[in-house]
Amino acid sequence: MPQPSHSSQPSQPPQVPQTPHGRVVVGFDGSAHAERALDRAADEARRRGAALEILAGWPWPKHSLPDDGVQDDEGKLLYSSARRMMDSAVERARSRAPDTLMIPSLTTESAAEALLRCGRTASLTVLGTRGHGGFTGLLLGSVSLRVAAHCTSPLMVVRGNLERVHGAVVLALASNPDRETKALRFAFDEAARRTAELQVLHAWQFPAPHGERIRPAQLSWGDVTRLRKAAEAVPHYALSALAQEYPEVRTSALAVCQGPAQAIVDTSREADVMILAAHRRPRPFGLQLGPVTHAALHHAHCPVVLVPTD
Repeated sequence: MPQPSHSSQPSQPPQVPQTPHGRVVVGFDGSAHAERALDRAADEARRRGAALEILAGWPWPKHSLPDDGVQDDEGKLLYSSARRMMDSAVERARSRAPDTLMIPSLTTESAAEALLRCGRTASLTVLGTRGHGGFTGLLLGSVSLRVAAHCTSPLMVVRGNLERVHGAVVLALASNPDRETKALRFAFDEAARRTAELQVLHAWQFPAPHGERIRPAQLSWGDVTRLRKAAEAVPHYALSALAQEYPEVRTSALAVCQGPAQAIVDTSREADVMILAAHRRPRPFGLQLGPVTHAALHHAHCPVVLVPTD
């Protein structure tokens, strides 16, 4: 493993060996949740025929290193500990994906900075829901949410029981499928890789009961029928856009009269992966995720993949 940079400036991206299908990046800090993410990342890399980059941070702050970059005895012990942790991670990943190229990487960057940098050229970035150790802050609600708000390539947050296989990939779709073409194509690719059924989920609701226009009690049966048919058309329209390109993928359209967050959480119980288009909203303090995405990241019963649309 190459010696890490001790410079205060962000380290340059390592020279990554070229592979036919790119690479998968996973954040690792030795915690149990990071091990689960590592296992999933190894499976994803194997499934894609991609390299697996295992990214870990230093287990001590940068200011503890001498200015000249020479490590004292304590620094050498800490570095040896980090190396052993990384060697163990590589061995664990190789046991699941023996033919996959492993790229172990140590960095002095912050977790979010390193993951966002490496993720720009990755086909998938994988994170766990909790963390500790060298990558301080690998905790859903801090680093994971920051990466989710700024990632420029697909991000998977590992949740749920990874050993159960349902044979279903679910794409949660909003009312405008044309805005979510990237997520739709990713979902078709994911279903094809897994030989799984692709389910496109669209949740719809009656007009808000406190709105000024119309209330559910005022709706006629014809109004309800029109609303239901319009909602059912959304996933059917989305599937028809790419169905001919993926004739081997089985598909189904799901339109449920339910709040979108609850519909996603409920449907995730029988899914192998839940895919969402990440619509980030500009705010004074930067891009932020919407409440539905937050609910999925915190409460889904399977891994959640965010596919950036912007």
